[in-house]
Amino acid sequence: MDRDAVERWVAGYERAWRTPGAEPLAELFSPDVSYLPSPWADPIVGLSRLGPWWDAERDGPDEPFTMTSEVVAVDGDTAVVRIEVAYQHDAHWRDLWILRFDADGRCARFEEWPFAPDQPDGH
Repeated sequence: MDRDAVERWVAGYERAWRTPGAEPLAELFSPDVSYLPSPWADPIVGLSRLGPWWDAERDGPDEPFTMTSEVVAVDGDTAVVRIEVAYQHDAHWRDLWILRFDADGRCARFEEWPFAPDQPDGH
């Protein structure tokens, strides 16, 4: 993976979040993906489990939000990306994503470190 490939993958993730259903996930994630929505969560393993979780986590594909991203680092098949998402209904998140890609450029392991302004900082 290189920065351009990671940026394209992140753009695809955003498109998938804005698309009805979970079908676009097969282009982004390996069939046996391990998806951690937070570093302390049990992983969601496999596309068959990720799809229903994906749909349940969003208000819908037309949910208004803005998203910015910055690729922080790429090392072989692993990338770190800084994400900022602001939803119209006042939810605001800053995330770090740790992504590990397979040989086809699909994410095999997704780890999210989400932070919101009103949550404790963990110290």
